[in-house]
Amino acid sequence: MASTPFEKLTVCKLAESLADAIWSIVHGWNNFAKDTLGKQLVRSADSIGANVAEGAGRGSFQDNRRFVRIARGSFQETQHWLRRAFTRKLLDVHQAALL
Repeated sequence: MASTPFEKLTVCKLAESLADAIWSIVHGWNNFAKDTLGKQLVRSADSIGANVAEGAGRGSFQDNRRFVRIARGSFQETQHWLRRAFTRKLLDVHQAALL
């Protein structure tokens, strides 16, 4: 069974778009917000696509499944940090709707 290169997977494209959008938003925050919540948010968002890519490169179904589960956890962590950012007024309604 041939596998699709991870760069062509829709989930990877979406993960990269999300991570890039988050990076752009966090870049404009003040130093305290960047150093606390911002770093956590960027790391968790970047981890989504990175784990999908790593799983795809492992070569076995079991490894791929394990890394996809880790990616799902990173996505949920990202959702948590986005909720915190919105509650703390670091994201406005327009930015939250885009993400």
